[in-house]
Amino acid sequence: MTRSNISDDAPGEVRKRALEKMSEVYGWEMSDGPGDYFAHTADQVFGNVWSREGLSNRDRRLLLFGALAASGQIDVAEIQAGAALGNGELTPEQLEEISLFLCYYVGWPLGTKMHFMFGEVIKKHRKQQR
Repeated sequence: MTRSNISDDAPGEVRKRALEKMSEVYGWEMSDGPGDYFAHTADQVFGNVWSREGLSNRDRRLLLFGALAASGQIDVAEIQAGAALGNGELTPEQLEEISLFLCYYVGWPLGTKMHFMFGEVIKKHRKQQR
């Protein structure tokens, strides 16, 4: 999308773009969901923010890892790690490097939690690859 103000699109276009972006980001087919919470998540976060130009999905995911690690949301980071591996955005070695890097910026305890979580995600990913 070449426009910088994609929020001017018709609601149906935003939702369509949002569901496509969510499917792309997570690596599985995303269907529409009910309620305001889903609408805001889909339309704003994925239809407008993740769909903007300037950063790749990988770039956004790396930033998200930092934010999630800093706030201790390791469980949410686990979903992102699995998607990054599944989509080929990051390798197991890169995830391990990310956790070491984060130890120095978010603190050793949170970085270590990321490290062990990444290890479990990597194990599951390798098992699925067999």
